[in-house]
Amino acid sequence: MSIGFDRDISRDGTHSVKYDARQDIFGKADVIPAWVADMDFATPPAVTKALIERANHPIYGYTIYPDSLYESIIDWLKRRHHWEIQRDWIVMCPGVVPSLNAAVMAFTQPGEFIIIQPPVYFPFFSAATQTGRKLIENPLQLENGHYSIDFDHLEQCAKEAHLLLLCSPHNPVGRVWNIQELERLLQISEKHELMIFSDEIHADLIYPGNQHRTLAPLTDNPANLLTAITPSKTFNIPGLNLSTLIIPDLETRKKITQVFDSMHVSASNPFSIAAFEAAYREGEPWLEELLVYLSDTRDCVQTYLTEHLPQIKIIPSEGTYLLWLDCRGLNMNDAELKRFFVHEAGVGLSPGALFGKEGSGFMRLNIGAPRHTIMTILKNIRRVL
Repeated sequence: MSIGFDRDISRDGTHSVKYDARQDIFGKADVIPAWVADMDFATPPAVTKALIERANHPIYGYTIYPDSLYESIIDWLKRRHHWEIQRDWIVMCPGVVPSLNAAVMAFTQPGEFIIIQPPVYFPFFSAATQTGRKLIENPLQLENGHYSIDFDHLEQCAKEAHLLLLCSPHNPVGRVWNIQELERLLQISEKHELMIFSDEIHADLIYPGNQHRTLAPLTDNPANLLTAITPSKTFNIPGLNLSTLIIPDLETRKKITQVFDSMHVSASNPFSIAAFEAAYREGEPWLEELLVYLSDTRDCVQTYLTEHLPQIKIIPSEGTYLLWLDCRGLNMNDAELKRFFVHEAGVGLSPGALFGKEGSGFMRLNIGAPRHTIMTILKNIRRVL
């Protein structure tokens, strides 16, 4: 039975960043939003049920993490990613971006170097620059519509840096790194004692023909590894702000928990705990249907662009619900691209330049919406071209 991803659900008036911030973000409120990375699909029924049941108890006080929560994480990683972890490795966190910043503060000092691989999710930049650290950019290489890591350059960067911020799968270019690429990363990390923060929050959103490989199980020496996971992207609950770091090494765990403790930051929200556990325990059938739906939407976008908008080329996406569109064939600069999409086509995408200078001429399209909405976006673009 279909879960109903084609159903329109109005989000107006829910204080949604994606919808209710359109005027502030785009300068007009009537654009079709396909930018910020949340989906327009109802979260799994089991998650809603768990939230209602928790809300029915009228006291929402300080909350501990129950054993069942840890068990749901352990079971999910074993079942979906063939990674057997221990409970002690789990550090609950108030979201992946705070975890990213905590890792920067825990494992580097002001003035030290951090490696990022642009075009990449923009908080990777600010995690370094806003804490007094220095960036070394190891740009991804684009050849024949395919992105890859420049490992020779990365090795040179690793001689100076203390930390690599890895996006796996990669946002925005949609790469799912293969085992050979990940093993090469580990070789460089071990040779140069480079800490790796592996952001794997899109790990469950993989298209057929690709396989996400978690970085940590590929090494016998995971002391320099932190892995960020969360059900937030997978099950469309990012507003609940709960994530997990998996850290096998005790000393590494101590360092990052000290940072969180110093800020008196707690992620123990009774609602986020209930949703997190319900998603991992009961959300799998919903996810399987979602993956089919997103894959079909991705293919529809590819076909439509090829047939009707050859000026815009899609970078083949291996994972995530975010598509990276090469718009350089439109012969517009970034300001002109933004004006064209917003004020002429009436669609709100994420400008590629947000992800670094390597994103100039690109746009990021979020396809986590009913397919007819995505097709309307494409038809609007075609109409004004």
